[in-house]
Amino acid sequence: MNTPGNVYLVPTVLSPDALFSIPAYVTAIVQRLSVFYVENERTARRYLKALDRNINIDALQLLIMNENQPPDVTIGRKLLLEGKDIGILSEAGCPAIADPGHLVVQMAHSIDVRIIPMIGPNSMLLALMASGMNGQNFQFVGYLPIKGPERLKTIRELEATSERKQQTQLFIETPYRNNQLLKDIVDNCKDSTRVCVAADITSPTEYIKTKTVKEWKKQLPDLHKRPAIFLIQAG
Repeated sequence: MNTPGNVYLVPTVLSPDALFSIPAYVTAIVQRLSVFYVENERTARRYLKALDRNINIDALQLLIMNENQPPDVTIGRKLLLEGKDIGILSEAGCPAIADPGHLVVQMAHSIDVRIIPMIGPNSMLLALMASGMNGQNFQFVGYLPIKGPERLKTIRELEATSERKQQTQLFIETPYRNNQLLKDIVDNCKDSTRVCVAADITSPTEYIKTKTVKEWKKQLPDLHKRPAIFLIQAG
């Protein structure tokens, strides 16, 4: 009977030119893997090649997992039980955080194989660290509703929760809707509420600022198509 394989949660860069943010031991592990769950095949190939140009990309088995195509965990279960190690790659940052990778990890737990999270950049934690907001009590709520009335209601609810619990609220948006989201926050939150915008983290154009709503009203940055994290803390 084969010893089951391991599942490696492989961190990726937040910015294409931020390979410095990936620890060297990640490359050593990746060199041994031939099966990966990935969100985007092209991005994954480019990243793996950047880690080590000698990796034979064509010999890898890349299994797709994204919002349109949930991971086929049946294949992963079979490979793991045969003794094959598997890697999970996110589009950016740490896998299984705000992406479908958690379904593969869930499957791995169900067959009692070892899951190994690897150190790497996480935009939410980096933004929280740099925000000056409460890092002992925080909540990540992912994407806010797209529709106007629901979005505005959610923003007000998050502000109220933040004030009641003294809790930092973190959320994200599709990059081309960033400017509208920041405007909605500024238009619907109290002047005293602090808002942090953390965009292009680890890239040369990194932008991290925390101001009150009243201060943001004087001038808003252009965040169009820039990966960003938004944080608010009321009170």
